[in-house]
Amino acid sequence: MQEKVAIIRKRLALAQDRQKKYANRRRKELHFEVGDKVFLRVAPMKGMMRFDKKGKLTPRYIGSFEILEKIGAAAYRLALPPQFSAMHDVFHVSMLQKYVHDPTHVLDYAPLQVHKDFSYEEMPVLILDREVRVLRNKTIPRVKVLWNHHTEQEATWEHEDDMRDKYPTLFL
Repeated sequence: MQEKVAIIRKRLALAQDRQKKYANRRRKELHFEVGDKVFLRVAPMKGMMRFDKKGKLTPRYIGSFEILEKIGAAAYRLALPPQFSAMHDVFHVSMLQKYVHDPTHVLDYAPLQVHKDFSYEEMPVLILDREVRVLRNKTIPRVKVLWNHHTEQEATWEHEDDMRDKYPTLFL
C-alpha cells in the first residue's frame, strides 16, 4: 500500500513539475527600480462595449509616471498628478508596463476622465460621413463616427440604426 502511495506521489510531483515548466515558459518577471518611468493600465468602463467589441481602439495605458518606492515584492508607489489625487498611488506590478521613450506611445490623460477604478467612458462626438452598403438581398446604412479622445483617422464605421438607438442626440 505504501509503495502505491509513493508511486502516486512521485507521478504527481512529475506532473506538477511539467505544468510549472509550461507555465514559466511564457511568464516573465517584472522588476522596476525607483526612478524608472512606467505606463499605468486603464480599462474601459465595465459593461460598456464600444463598437460591439470589447476593447477596440481603447487606450490600454496612460502615463508615463515615475516610481517613487517599491512596496513588497510586487507593488510600487507612483508619482501621480493632482487629477488622480482621489486614487490610491500604490499599484500591483501587473498594472504597470515599462516606459520606453517614444512620443507616439504616450496618451495624454488630461482630457480623459478616468474614474477611481481606472475606467473611462467613450462617447461619440460627430458623424463624419454616411454610406449605404448594398448586399445581395439588403442594404445597410452606416455612419462614420468620430469618438472623443481619438483622431479623425481613428473614426470607425458603425451601423446607423445602432447609433440612433444608443446616441439619438447625434442625429438632431
